[in-house]
Amino acid sequence: MTGIQQDMHKTLKIGQIVPSSNLTMEREIPAMLRAREAEYPERFSFHSSRMRMKKVTKEELAAMDKDSDRCALELSDAAVDVMGYACLVAIMSMGRGYHRESQKRLHQVTVDNGHPAPVVSSAGALVDGLHLMGARRVSIVTPYMRPLTDMVADYITAEGIEVSDSIALEIPDNLEVAAQDPMNLTEIYKRANLRNIDALVLSACVQMPSLAAIQKVEDECGIPVVSAAVATTHQMLTQLDLKPHVPGCGALLSGKYL
Repeated sequence: MTGIQQDMHKTLKIGQIVPSSNLTMEREIPAMLRAREAEYPERFSFHSSRMRMKKVTKEELAAMDKDSDRCALELSDAAVDVMGYACLVAIMSMGRGYHRESQKRLHQVTVDNGHPAPVVSSAGALVDGLHLMGARRVSIVTPYMRPLTDMVADYITAEGIEVSDSIALEIPDNLEVAAQDPMNLTEIYKRANLRNIDALVLSACVQMPSLAAIQKVEDECGIPVVSAAVATTHQMLTQLDLKPHVPGCGALLSGKYL
């Protein structure tokens, strides 16, 4: 496709609200959407606003969440086409079902600013993606300390999805989480109980890299494999009225789930 042909298609602006120490969502979301560009005409640009957070603790997460309204306002100034709150555990640490309240409030910020944009959260996207896949029982892998991992499992359970097993890697520093080799997950997942589950959440955290391992693990274990980042991409594409298909990113983005 020539540059002139590309210009015939509107470039869609992807906004992300990210923790200040998050690196992975600004890598994995663009990687997935760039891969999609190889098969579809739509083009994307990427824009972020940051909330301060260094340690993944309940206290820092609560303080960080208060900044999300400011971030939504800043991204709305750029008239982004869709906005994603890219911190699953921050949402889940605020109480069961909080993703609905957060998404509604942040969307209203964009409305009040004169640039209405749909708002998705990685927490809500993961839950909705699992429901869309018909997953009633899952196992999850997280980088969090055990208490936060249990809280994530409880949040998912409260949404009607049983968590059969959870692997907690217990990494408190957020930069260390981002530095993990995603291919380590091809061995880590084997520690989880995979019996009688409908899906495996290979990374229930948008900071822990997993994209490179998702299709490999899915092909190897024969179970649908998803991550919070994959689910966020699926929901962003859906909100943009685009086919949620990205090759090589697991079942949810296979194009099967519209």
